[in-house]
Amino acid sequence: MNRSRGPGRSASWARARLGTRAVDYAWAVDRQLRSLLGRAALPTGTGDAAPVVLLPGIYETWEFLRPVATALARAGHPVHAVPALRHNARPVPESADVVVEHLERADLSGVVLVAHSKGGLIGKRVMLSPASDRVLGMVAVATPFSGSRWARYMLARPLRSFDPRDPVLLALAGELLVNERITAVYPRFDPHIPETGRLPGARNIELPLAGHFRPLGQRLLVETVAHEVARVSG
Repeated sequence: MNRSRGPGRSASWARARLGTRAVDYAWAVDRQLRSLLGRAALPTGTGDAAPVVLLPGIYETWEFLRPVATALARAGHPVHAVPALRHNARPVPESADVVVEHLERADLSGVVLVAHSKGGLIGKRVMLSPASDRVLGMVAVATPFSGSRWARYMLARPLRSFDPRDPVLLALAGELLVNERITAVYPRFDPHIPETGRLPGARNIELPLAGHFRPLGQRLLVETVAHEVARVSG
């Protein structure tokens, strides 16, 4: 069977990819606007389930993870944000230090980290720190554990740090000890991470979704994250 794309099929494929990007960015802009308005409180559960700490991606706030946070709160998990991350533009090591300080100051233990994109890199760094014993595990969504080939073309230095050749990223990828405590959840097509969010040695879950931001609001991903948090926390 000839699987090559003819001109018509190639054009349809390209239009579908462009449509995915448009919807994806529209969802991200909506979340940024919600964050700027700052009217809605962080949903948090009052049960005795494991506490959850949200780690958003670069230039994001916890608002991007609101659908996930809402589901976790309903399941009884106390949900925490890290306000000092702000819009998460610091280098990964500095951001991880901010999260460690938050865990220690709030005296949080037995936590599950729930991360998006860069947040997963921050979370892995936290799990490799002396604060590791405070963390049961992490569920990371669409995290560029192996970097992104597009990063080298970005003008902003924080975005170029996701280049697969970046020393910090390479050092983090070489640390395998905590990978077994991480669940990597990622969409089948991610326009920002063509390498996918797969992590060697981790529990890897690919979902039949498309986008980098929009999947955070889709039921399948939200339910998958909630299920994995419950599994990690035992």
